Amino acid sequence: MYDPMNLPQRNRPTRREFLGAGALAVIGSALARGTAAADPPVADPRGEQYIDAHVHVWSDDLVRYPLKAGFPKEKMRRPSFTPEDLFTHTRPCGVTRVVLIQISYYGSDNSYMLHMMHKYPGIFSGVAVVDPDDKPRATMLALAHQGVRGFRIGPGQASAEHWLDGDGMAAMWKCAADAGLAICPLINPQHLPALDRMSARFPETPVVIDHLARIGIDGQFRETDIDALCGLARNKNVRVKVSAFSALGAKKAPHLDLAPLIRRVLNAYGPERLMWATDGPWQMMDGHAYRDSIDLIRFRLDFLTDHDRACLLRKTAEKLFFLSS
Repeated sequence: MYDPMNLPQRNRPTRREFLGAGALAVIGSALARGTAAADPPVADPRGEQYIDAHVHVWSDDLVRYPLKAGFPKEKMRRPSFTPEDLFTHTRPCGVTRVVLIQISYYGSDNSYMLHMMHKYPGIFSGVAVVDPDDKPRATMLALAHQGVRGFRIGPGQASAEHWLDGDGMAAMWKCAADAGLAICPLINPQHLPALDRMSARFPETPVVIDHLARIGIDGQFRETDIDALCGLARNKNVRVKVSAFSALGAKKAPHLDLAPLIRRVLNAYGPERLMWATDGPWQMMDGHAYRDSIDLIRFRLDFLTDHDRACLLRKTAEKLFFLSS
């Protein structure tokens, strides 16, 4: 089993040291040489090379990759979703790189995600889960040497007001600021005020809010929720994933009911702080299609400029999760 605590640690590594270490050092050369295992994604014929900033993968090998304690196998929405499954959706759409997000089934054991990142060098970056109450800084730094570029957090059972309280959470935010690593909250709108306060407390910490803060998950686009999300744009290092279309609003392709929300967020943050993602594999289940998600950004939102699309579909995620310098 992978143990991040066995890896080398440094007290204050620089951003260049982090990004130049381990798997990230081979991004450019691996893509050029075609060294990834099996069939990695390829660009579409028109030359686009997109990044999907949010996908989960997991294995049906529960011996090598056991589920977290107390999580029943019956709650898995499908037995597995592997990179090879993913590539059947990404390849036809010109998506060549992906940010893997640690699946909740494994808790803070990031082994499977890390193994897939190492199996496909240069194709994947990663967002891991760590225990904020168990030496978070040391664990984060060790995972960063394995190519992890972000850390997922959520409120769990904590109240909307206090979900970011505690010394461990503060240590995570401080480490992320020092090392240029992203904090990636999976939250609902009621959790945005506490996030706003924490972002002001740690203004140098990169933050990426998942799935438009899940505004519209109940089918309603409330102005107060949209105002709260857009208000966080005052914090210069907060970014937003324009993602999980199959879970928001009408939850039905072509997802044009999300256009007013996306336009408001674009106006607040600018395209350089927005990134597109599918939230795969959920976008590819229950009658939904991968192509419907990317095509909303590529073709269907007429208010997006070519620059906007380039930022959402590649540049913003590339700068935070992939670039080595």
